[in-house]
Amino acid sequence: MRIRKATMRDISALLELINSYAAEGVMLPRTEFEIAESLRDFTVAEREGRIIASGALHFYTPDTGEVRSVAVDPACQQSGAGRALVAALEAEARDYALDTIFAFTYVPGFFEKLGYTGVDRSELPLKAWKDCMRCPKFQCCDELAMVKHLDGREHHHREPRGEQDEAIPLPVLKS
Repeated sequence: MRIRKATMRDISALLELINSYAAEGVMLPRTEFEIAESLRDFTVAEREGRIIASGALHFYTPDTGEVRSVAVDPACQQSGAGRALVAALEAEARDYALDTIFAFTYVPGFFEKLGYTGVDRSELPLKAWKDCMRCPKFQCCDELAMVKHLDGREHHHREPRGEQDEAIPLPVLKS
């Protein structure tokens, strides 16, 4: 098995894998445009030239990201592909100096084995207001929120400096 960043040639395989789970109501469906637009977020697990798992790391703030679109071909479940894929996404998150990563899932046991903890979704407002608003399950979401705090590196929190941190009005540009 080989873990690597996704390429444009992988889009149809990603669509097939993700949308097969979407048809069962356990993932959001994706379009070719959406996959292409966010392709740099995606990592894949490949075996004998075939995509067997996918996942993406999506950034929200300079220190927070989401592990999303984690899908493993049903014939390859229990093979370690999902675990290896999430480990690669976590390594990428550390490379970008993220403090926290989170996931929304129907399979909390999988993420718990990887060190994630369940939290109330209200602790992740960026997710709710950015992506969940367009979800058909927004009013009755049944996914569980899971969080993992990454350690072993310095935290990069900027301390407020007082008045000079207040918003500065931007000039109005005339066309």
